[in-house]
Amino acid sequence: MAKSRQSQGTPATVALTKAKVEFTTHTYDHDPGARSYGLEAAEALGLAPEQVFKTLLVEVDGRLTVGVVPVDKQLDLKAIAAAAGGKKAVMADPAAAERTTGYVVGGISPIGQKRALPTVVDETATAHDTVYVSGGRRGLDLGLAPADLVTVTKARTAAIAR
Repeated sequence: MAKSRQSQGTPATVALTKAKVEFTTHTYDHDPGARSYGLEAAEALGLAPEQVFKTLLVEVDGRLTVGVVPVDKQLDLKAIAAAAGGKKAVMADPAAAERTTGYVVGGISPIGQKRALPTVVDETATAHDTVYVSGGRRGLDLGLAPADLVTVTKARTAAIAR
C-alpha cells in the first residue's frame, strides 16, 4: 500500500524529504463517520494500534504543545504537563489547533506543522522499529523510525499515555 512520496505532497512529506528521512506513505479510504480517526487508520492499514500514533494538541500553562500517543490510548494531561515543564494541561481548541498547525483535525501530523511547537512523543514509540503518524490529511499515514520522528519534530519522549 506504499505510494510514491511525490503523489502525496503534504507539508509532512515535504519536511521529511527535505530532512532526508526515510518514510513510507500509506493511504486508505477515510470514513467521515469514523468515531476514532486513529483506530480507523490502524484497522484500514492492518496495523497494530500500539504502533499507530495520534497527534493531539494541548495547552500547557497556556502554551500550545503537541502530544503523540498510540491510537488505542488516551493522553494523560498531568503527564504531558510535567513532561513539557508545566503544571496544567487542557485539550486545545480544535480551531486553534488547525490554525496553528495548518492541518485539519483528524489529519494533524506532528511533522511539518506551520509553526514548530514543543512536542512530546509517548515513550512506547521507541519499542517499535516503525511507527505510523498522520501524513497531514485524513486517509494518509506515514511510517518512519521512532528516532527519526523524535529528531524531525525536536521532541522529547516521556510516558504520556494511559
